[in-house]
Amino acid sequence: MKEFKAHILVVDDDSGIRELVKEYLNQNNFITSTAKDAIDAKEKTKLIKFDLIILDIMMPNKSGLDFLKENKSNLDTPIILLTAKGEANDRVAGLEIGADDYLPKPFEPKELILRIKNILDKTNIIKDKKEIEFGNIKINLNRMILFKNNKQIKINNTEKKIFEKMLGSPGKVFSRETIGRLINIDKERSVDVAITRLRKKIEENPKNPKYLQTIRGEGYVLWIE
Repeated sequence: MKEFKAHILVVDDDSGIRELVKEYLNQNNFITSTAKDAIDAKEKTKLIKFDLIILDIMMPNKSGLDFLKENKSNLDTPIILLTAKGEANDRVAGLEIGADDYLPKPFEPKELILRIKNILDKTNIIKDKKEIEFGNIKINLNRMILFKNNKQIKINNTEKKIFEKMLGSPGKVFSRETIGRLINIDKERSVDVAITRLRKKIEENPKNPKYLQTIRGEGYVLWIE
């Protein structure tokens, strides 16, 4: 059987970083394309269905966040953000928009490879799971979609990880630290952002959640009927 090779797009205005990441990805058996900015990236995504995008935030003319905001819903592709050290707010904004992970610069190439493989493992390995239903919600983790009141809503890889963990132990309280480790985030604020985004997708009233509740001083719990 022919070996699967993921095709990754590296988007960065710094040619040195583009070539360095490309070289390391090629050494690790990935197919790699590059784009010099967000406009170039958009053109390439029209032609090729990539398995993952590595996206720099700070780029001239149009930022990585602008690209993410404009294209994430149409791409259906996991995205890892590359961020400078002082861009914490941008990282949070990227996760809110729908990025799957982020990696601050400078970074160790080995860590980037591990994060890529982690995301691809989750998105490419087909798991024998049935649809899960509770209340007016139906979740299909294999297809990474949920249905709420018969309306289809996309979930990203970060949200899928949280659902997999919580649906495996309904009624169990998960600390922010536990959820953070699960989705490779070390900031409690970023965990809160991810939970808030999930609530908007499954709750009728996210400010008064029925299913995904906060346990003060402990963390979050998923109650399903």
